[in-house]
Parts: sequence; C-alpha cells; structure tokens
Amino acid sequence: MLGLAPDAARVFLPFVALIGLYVSWTDLRGMRIPNASVLLLAGVFVVLGPFVLPLDIYGPRLLHLVAILVLGFALSVMGVMGAGDAKFLAAAAPLVALADLRLMFMLLAATMLAAFVTHRVIKRTPLRRLAPDWESWRRDKDFPMGTALSTALTLYVALAAFS
Repeated sequence: MLGLAPDAARVFLPFVALIGLYVSWTDLRGMRIPNASVLLLAGVFVVLGPFVLPLDIYGPRLLHLVAILVLGFALSVMGVMGAGDAKFLAAAAPLVALADLRLMFMLLAATMLAAFVTHRVIKRTPLRRLAPDWESWRRDKDFPMGTALSTALTLYVALAAFS
C-alpha cells in the first residue's frame, strides 16, 4: 500500500492524467509548461484534497508545495532546470506522500530515460513528420522534461489508485 490513499488517488487521477497529457504536449510542442496548467494542478489538490484526505495529512502536504517551489526556484536560477519544470514539481509535490519518495524517484528515473530515448529516436525518424514544427525537435541540448515529470506523476497516482 502506498502513502497516497487509493480513494484519494482515484479522485485525483483523472485530473492529473489530463493535465499531465496537456503538459507533455505543450512542452514537446513549445518547450514550455504553461502557468495555467501548473495552477490547475495545484488547484486540484487545494480544492479536492480536503474532501479526500484527513486534515492532518492535507495541511502538511501544502507545505510540500512551498518547499519544492523554493528549491525549484533556486535550481532554476542556477540553470539546473527550467522554471516550468520547477513550478510543475511544486504543484505535483502535495500529491506525493513522503513515504513514497523512493518509488517516485524510481518512476521519475524510468520515465526520464524512456522519454529521452523515445524523443531522440523519433526526432531522427520519419515519425517526426507527424509534428514537424515542434520546438523540442530543434533543440539538441534541451529536453522537454515536462513529459517525464507528468508521466511519472500520473503513473504514481495510478499505482496508488489501484493498489
């Protein structure tokens, strides 16, 4: 059993999955994660959280958002990650139980590897013609991390929902 209760995860999952798809698409297409999608993800937790989580869990999870936002901002300023990635991580943080951090890091490592390899392979094949104008194809040194981040979050919430 994961730290995110199955009942809560089932409520969050449709929203996380849809927002995650949108984040992946916008990051692949334009190498940016829109603020609206980040605010929507945070809003899902803020609005639905009190109905599906005990208040003694809900409150501290909001602190996760603040802590990761501060850390992400610092990493973004240092050039370690993009600002959109940092904001997405902050919005996603309340959904992840501290007890599940090891699993989350494993999911993130797996999705990063899969997304990177898939992106680089498709970039060099005729499949690229399906979306010829995507900005992510033109940047050799950058990678649309929103794809891996949103996939890892969606997988985590799905695992919690069906565990």
